[in-house]
Amino acid sequence: MRPLTIIPVHGVPEIRPGDVVATLVADAADAQGTPIESGDCLVVTQKVVSKAENRLVELDPDDHDARRRLVESESVRILRRRGDPVIAETRHGFVCANAGVDLSNVDEGYAALLPVDSDRSAKRIRDALRAALDVEVAVVISDTFGRPWRHGLTDVAIGVSGLAAVVDLRGTPDAGGRELHVTEVAVADEVAAAAELVMGKAAAVPAAIVRGLDAAWLREGSVRELVRAPADDLFR
Repeated sequence: MRPLTIIPVHGVPEIRPGDVVATLVADAADAQGTPIESGDCLVVTQKVVSKAENRLVELDPDDHDARRRLVESESVRILRRRGDPVIAETRHGFVCANAGVDLSNVDEGYAALLPVDSDRSAKRIRDALRAALDVEVAVVISDTFGRPWRHGLTDVAIGVSGLAAVVDLRGTPDAGGRELHVTEVAVADEVAAAAELVMGKAAAVPAAIVRGLDAAWLREGSVRELVRAPADDLFR
């Protein structure tokens, strides 16, 4: 396996509704001397995609009632409330804080909502890169989630195209030759978290190229592979 390289894409301009994310990111990657290549996985933050798709709504940050109503409108069910934070399930099946409604890294007086269909958004970027650059790449849209029983935040995949979201190792031998029975690796989440190490939360780096992934992982995938059914979810 070749070394894994994670390349931050600097110089992406501020994204506005209607912008073509693939073009702006590819141009920035070219300008810094690291053009996107076949076999790469491009990780793009949810905020960039939501801005381009105009998933922005006006919201007074001091109006807690309006924020609560917005979170509820983006949820299919509220799982927990504790003061201001709400743990909600979105239409996508994600269980996350405030149904993904986010006021960070957007203009004052606005909130960003999750893309309507993040897999479709990832595919749109992938198709545009193929058409413009004649490359075959994977695309992951990432967002920041908390985790049960763990402090701290990490980036996870909320949209996937061209990458196995989960790699099932059940039935294969471990290093000692014993058969694995329960091991399923959340590859797309691992890729999103790795990319975040070079993007950061406040560095204005909205994309990263992950180069050197196992070619066998570069297949059709969907974020739905990562969403656990409620009947199997011990936290619901």
